[in-house]
Amino acid sequence: MDKTLLFEAFSTLAPAELREFGKFVRSPFFNTRPQLVTLCDYLTRCREKGELPLAEKAYAAILTVSDGGGGVTPPEPGWNQKLRLANSALLALLEKYWTYCEKFEDEDRARIRLAAAYRKRNLDKHFHITLREARRGRERLPWRHADYYHDLNLLEWEQYQYDSSVRRTGSLNLQAPSDYMDTAFIARKLRLACLALSHQAVFKTEYRIALLGPVLAHIEDTEMMKVPAVGLYYYCYKFLSDRSTDDHFRRFREMLPAQAAVLPPEELRTLYLLAINFGIKRINESASGWLQATLDLYKSALERDLLLENGLLSRFAFNNIAAIALRVGELDWAEQFILQNKPRLERHWREATAGLNLARIAYARRDFKTALLNLQRSDYKDLINNLIAKTLQLKIYYETAEYDLLESHLASMKNFIRRHTAIGYHRTNYSRIVHYTKLLMTLNFKKPKDVAELREQIEKEDVLTEKEWLLEMLGFTTTDTTKHDE
Repeated sequence: MDKTLLFEAFSTLAPAELREFGKFVRSPFFNTRPQLVTLCDYLTRCREKGELPLAEKAYAAILTVSDGGGGVTPPEPGWNQKLRLANSALLALLEKYWTYCEKFEDEDRARIRLAAAYRKRNLDKHFHITLREARRGRERLPWRHADYYHDLNLLEWEQYQYDSSVRRTGSLNLQAPSDYMDTAFIARKLRLACLALSHQAVFKTEYRIALLGPVLAHIEDTEMMKVPAVGLYYYCYKFLSDRSTDDHFRRFREMLPAQAAVLPPEELRTLYLLAINFGIKRINESASGWLQATLDLYKSALERDLLLENGLLSRFAFNNIAAIALRVGELDWAEQFILQNKPRLERHWREATAGLNLARIAYARRDFKTALLNLQRSDYKDLINNLIAKTLQLKIYYETAEYDLLESHLASMKNFIRRHTAIGYHRTNYSRIVHYTKLLMTLNFKKPKDVAELREQIEKEDVLTEKEWLLEMLGFTTTDTTKHDE
């Protein structure tokens, strides 16, 4: 029975929800079947004891109501079908409970529905009081996102319906609901467009976002970009779709922290992640100025706890933050970040991820012995972390002229990459790192032409995360990548 849809849904109930659902099932307004109460009680006892429910015992619980039985194994034929029907009925009640909770979770929106009920019953005084309370409640909330304008539209629409029923002449407030509806629609449309652009850049999927052209034109004609719920997604869409200038990204970066207080955390998180992912893409393309800009976004998101999921920080974000901080030279900040946020990593990946990034810091400080010790203490079950660690070893062996160790290491790394085919873009990147390191080992630095040719090959690569290091080993430095894009 533990595999049933009912118990799978039932298992997700928190203790407080379990108690509330017990009351819900006992309410004759929602349920008039006592068998469902005893079935719910049986499942609750199983949850409390940590036991899996058994079909025979569940049906016995139903029998105690239907025939006053004593919980014996059901002998009659067709009992499985009766139990399935009871399970379906209790699941339907659980779904109704969740729907009820969702519907009335927002008290102010519930007041708007209550105002509509008063209006339909011609209770004018009740209508005005309830609508006024709904307005005040909505204004007390700090958020000024799409849902805020959607609710203002609902409020104005209720006011219009009341006014049109009691007043036959004179102007009505049709402009306000129209404006609020437009703002809510445009904010949501742009948010969807930004998510679509970001997604299709990774998965090579094409989306057709209808009406986007007129929406963008309307924003520019009316200067709606000054509305935070619209402007942030407008500038986000522009920098995601137009690479010819960094001006849109600059405006977005200026607006995001300034308007952070008027957006709910989940929406603010979406905006930060859209910008961070774009910054990482530009870093991977070796675009100038994006390292510091992306690190600043990460720092701002960390300050607001926007990168946490269920209280944990993704090891991928952890690696990115540490790596970018090192590349812009903020070693002390990177070390502090690692030590402070190590407890926020999943336990399974905690030691390996923290050890890898502490090794990176030791390498940046030219403390190669400590770097290798940190690498050797960790078990890298994650493929990408494993490749990052191998690359760090590669760099240490090359810079300390341990060419025998390096040659063996490169062969091992090449075989590792060949065996693991499901790493996509990373396969290309790390294969090229191995390839160009081998070329470095055999290069005659006394021949300027050969050095120049290798440099040209490296600079042409669009996927090569160690491009800067390879050029440095050739005796060249890349252009300054620590400046903000102005």
